[in-house]
Amino acid sequence: MALELPELRSFLVLAQHLHFGEAAEALHVTQPALTKQIQKLESKVGGPLLVRGYRRVSLTPAGEILRERAQSLLREAEMAEEITRLAVHGKAGLLRIGFGIASLAAGLPDILTRFRQHFPAVQVSMADMSTPNQISALEQGDIDVGFVRLPVEHPDLETVPVLEERLVAAIPRGMPYRKGLASLRNEPFVVISRSVSSSFVDHVARTCRAAGFSPRIVQEVNELFTVLNLVRGGVGVSLVPRSANLMHVPNVRLLDTGLEEAKWKIGLAWRKADAREAMSLDPLVHNFIRLAYRPRGMAPGGDPKPSPR
Repeated sequence: MALELPELRSFLVLAQHLHFGEAAEALHVTQPALTKQIQKLESKVGGPLLVRGYRRVSLTPAGEILRERAQSLLREAEMAEEITRLAVHGKAGLLRIGFGIASLAAGLPDILTRFRQHFPAVQVSMADMSTPNQISALEQGDIDVGFVRLPVEHPDLETVPVLEERLVAAIPRGMPYRKGLASLRNEPFVVISRSVSSSFVDHVARTCRAAGFSPRIVQEVNELFTVLNLVRGGVGVSLVPRSANLMHVPNVRLLDTGLEEAKWKIGLAWRKADAREAMSLDPLVHNFIRLAYRPRGMAPGGDPKPSPR
């Protein structure tokens, strides 16, 4: 028969006092009840745990071993109870977050810092991936939340805008930029491949049209770092996220366009709760959303309102 936690607690109190009367008083039980409980415990382990004296008791070698192990087991049980209680309220557990480089410069580190301050018992796992890959990961349950490029139209996902990013012009050092983005109307463009992010390529085109021209794209590549190095090598110019300055590619200037069209929203995305499956939003995910969602005029921790579909 398995040993039970109440039995172990009673045994530890008795091992501390080494007196049945004092231990019973500390446990708020009668002495006969405590005696019966200890006898039951000894029956389970198959031998005596105590040496009964006239006034006091002492522990047998087996009793000494049980005291040591029982203390460890009770500590673990208390820790398990505490961490479970925290998890029920979304204050402990593992939170898996998807993100792209744009969110790093736009404010993700600040969000993570605040979250760790408020929820120190939560373990955070980060996965660097594009918006399409984040959507797939959310569908498959591989991440809990993602920082995605908005808008996202998906029947099973909710989103709220949390950060803002913008495109900047990437040009070789020494190239004139007196008229802003319009200065690049006759330059060849290097861009991220449409197969990587069609929405990003479309945004580049819209921003250029706002400056009065359509970009002449001569090269598509899969990585932003490659784009910047091709700009450095004189293959062309580009429009890249402002966060590209984190890559520190030499001899490439990143310059503001001054255009509203260059801006875009980064949203927090998560799976919808499904009433048909009696699935509610994970409290841990809810706490992260509340902390990250800071619309203008609202204090930190406002209730998130998903984007309309």
